[in-house]
Amino acid sequence: MLENKLIPFWEGLRDRENGGYYGYMDYDLSVNRMAPKGCIHNSRILWFFATAYRALGEPQLLDNARHAYRFMDHFWDEQLGGVYWSCTSDGQPLDTMKHTYAQAFAIYGLAAYAQASGEREPLTHAMLLYSLIESGMKDSSGYLEAFDRSFHPLDNAKLSDNPHMLERGLVAEKTMNTMLHVMEAYTLLYEVSRDERVRGSLRDLISRITEQVYNPVANRMEVFFDPFMKSLLDMQSFGHDIETSWLLDAASKAVLADWEREQTEALTTRLAQGVLERSLRDGSLINEQVEGKEDPTRIWWVQAETMVGMANLWRKTADPALLTAMEAEWRYIQTTMVDPREGSEWYWRVDENGTPAHMPIVEPWKCPYHNGRMCMELMARM
Repeated sequence: MLENKLIPFWEGLRDRENGGYYGYMDYDLSVNRMAPKGCIHNSRILWFFATAYRALGEPQLLDNARHAYRFMDHFWDEQLGGVYWSCTSDGQPLDTMKHTYAQAFAIYGLAAYAQASGEREPLTHAMLLYSLIESGMKDSSGYLEAFDRSFHPLDNAKLSDNPHMLERGLVAEKTMNTMLHVMEAYTLLYEVSRDERVRGSLRDLISRITEQVYNPVANRMEVFFDPFMKSLLDMQSFGHDIETSWLLDAASKAVLADWEREQTEALTTRLAQGVLERSLRDGSLINEQVEGKEDPTRIWWVQAETMVGMANLWRKTADPALLTAMEAEWRYIQTTMVDPREGSEWYWRVDENGTPAHMPIVEPWKCPYHNGRMCMELMARM
């Protein structure tokens, strides 16, 4: 999957004229070369090629990563600090919002490239973004979300645009999604930098997620919060919960003592088992449950995270039923989630009958981060 599907597809989107990678391919496989380029999208592609280089050792992969790294300059605000949300196809600032989620993924990509290349500059930039988040993008109860270019708070529409939130007129001041991926970014940043400040921030994040985000009664992660971390919606995002179960273990392994890690792993084991009991249908994971109503659609990234989450749970439990479930999920991905058309990748979404939605193959959120990471995580775990 990695060598024959994902790497060739994303290499084919390399913008050799303006830099970076093209930001949009529609369902009919037509590339819009003039589409805006998102910082999260570029950062994830940077992470993907840098990490693939470390996994496979092919020089072209490091060159692909370097191509994404050079385009990161277009998101960087040299005057006020931080990275913009997006730029035009030729690298001019477009949406100059500074979002904590985008800063986190920039850290993730930059740390991965520093690790792969051995260069110091990307790590220096990653540490600047870390300091920015810690000094100005959090408060006493958690991580804040959206800011304008000058770091004045903005409405967090970008990460609380769930239709159930919109129909209730709710906007989340804080989200599980942002906290999860700040933790993920800090885990890799600490691995690369061994900076004690990062270690302390990561320990604090683990505590916040296990104590403020995790709901022990419902055995789930809450999703959207008010400024004081009160949950705003009765919702379980099954994909995010299975993803959290293994990312939290990885973070804990990086910085916690054995006895602390045992407590965290007990929580993540229970969380992953609960997700699979509630949402595994016919060899694949459904999307979410809101106010007691299930959404049975299958999303590409949810299936990828399910593979890793089940592998991580099997490591802890050795339950043979998990291997059977993984085999079924892998068959589902290959037969239903992967687009068999030449020049394509995975579908964005399919319905409960396996019929694909006519959604873009590439767009700001659709990139090789989840399915590429699935491949490399499973390769490493094998």
